[in-house]
Amino acid sequence: MNRTIHTTRTALLAATLAGALLGLSERSFAAPLGSGAAAQAQQDTPAASDAAARLNKKEYRNVKVAVDNGIATLSGTVDLYEYKADAEKRVHKANGVSTVRNLIAVAGPSIPDQQLQAKLQEKLADDRVFYGNAFNAISLGVENGVVTLGGHALDYPSRDSALDLVSTYPGVKDVVDKIEVDPLSIIDSQIRMAVFRAVYGFPTLNRYAIDPAKPIRISVQNGHVELYGMVDTQTDKDIAFIRANGVPGVFSVKNYLQVANPPTKVQK
Repeated sequence: MNRTIHTTRTALLAATLAGALLGLSERSFAAPLGSGAAAQAQQDTPAASDAAARLNKKEYRNVKVAVDNGIATLSGTVDLYEYKADAEKRVHKANGVSTVRNLIAVAGPSIPDQQLQAKLQEKLADDRVFYGNAFNAISLGVENGVVTLGGHALDYPSRDSALDLVSTYPGVKDVVDKIEVDPLSIIDSQIRMAVFRAVYGFPTLNRYAIDPAKPIRISVQNGHVELYGMVDTQTDKDIAFIRANGVPGVFSVKNYLQVANPPTKVQK
């Protein structure tokens, strides 16, 4: 009788111990499945897979993308700002992505602001020389590698060309677009050409047409004319203003021309 009771207790104890070990094993295997595996499954959503596939190029080898509720977050580094902007455009087209947070850092070479600005201004002056660049008055500023473009562009292709030129230059960390595109107007186009002929047709001013990268730049918005660029003397600046102001249909003229060598005041 005692032997039977002892055997029963031993069996119950073994069964209890086995149940405890089984429960422990299930919990130990369930924990990773609930964290790492679940997180991996979340990243393997169609939106995340599509976004990652669109960045399957060597330019984006150091870029990571995560998608949560339609919001794609980009992180990592690229060599040029152009790649940062292009990565955002690519991911924005992914199925299931509604918003893109672009946290990519441009890890290319760092160039001093003054040096970078001088190089970019030189290239911008030569941009679209044979596409009416005398009618583009695009300004440029650089601070901590961030380039801000402003002023006026003749049309959207001219604006986009300036943005592309800056975006592909090494050392540019970010680009801020503040360029205003002149209105598309037949009357403005007629005024623009009339001002061009009036200014460049004057004997002392036609020399500014010799170097197409450094012309007197003419911007027209709804009949209002603005003059930009660099001239040699104050007299040339004044004549350009008078000639532009005399064109029929011009409502006003703002003269932003700069004088290369302004006369110094003689101290008495």
